[in-house]
Amino acid sequence: MCDTCGCNDPHNHPHDHAHPHAHGHDPAHGHPPPVRTVPVQKSALELNQRLADQNRGWFRAKGLKVFNLLSSPGSGKTALLERTLRAAPRAAAIVGDLQTENDADRLRAAGAQAIQIVTGATCHLDAHMVAHALDQLDTADLDVLFIENVGNLVCPASYDLGETKRVVLLSVTEGEDKPLKYPVIFRNADLVLVTKTDLAAAVGFDREKALAAIRQTAPRAQILELSAKTGAGLDDWYAWLQA
Repeated sequence: MCDTCGCNDPHNHPHDHAHPHAHGHDPAHGHPPPVRTVPVQKSALELNQRLADQNRGWFRAKGLKVFNLLSSPGSGKTALLERTLRAAPRAAAIVGDLQTENDADRLRAAGAQAIQIVTGATCHLDAHMVAHALDQLDTADLDVLFIENVGNLVCPASYDLGETKRVVLLSVTEGEDKPLKYPVIFRNADLVLVTKTDLAAAVGFDREKALAAIRQTAPRAQILELSAKTGAGLDDWYAWLQA
């Protein structure tokens, strides 16, 4: 999935070279020992953390609250931001996707500044990408910046962008056990939003089971339920942002 963190690298997996190589190639056929990926990833995350801290200092100097929105694809991040940006004129967005400016175009149509980061093969935003996008941001009349991360429940969990708060979305269409399957991204959440609640009955969503899974994996996070389509729960979301 990602050229940066290596999760799409066919060579980035355990490989036992103790077996006979009867299939006609040398044991040193290009598979790096798994242990070599550990310092590489550690180094990448340490560099990202330094850059994230620089971003955080920049945000503070500008007086910006920054919210990193994370979720799987199709959970409703862009629809929520469309409603939110219309209600918050002193807010802007940075949007990450592998290709297209579709989401940024939608947010611009809502009347907000929106900067698209096209990541190519990279399945998450990192602090360096965000820092470059900030060069295009007019902060003169801004109080709030939303970062809509690439739709993915795995890699983005590891990358601090310098945000003030981390928001994870779970739509009712995804299944109640997503937090149990992908606990890391929920564990670091400040807020978990259960989205698309208008579809809960249609998809047979088990609310109590989902809330129990969220509480188990994200014990420190606040939980809000909303629908960007009907507007239900949006006042609670706006109040949380202001608080």
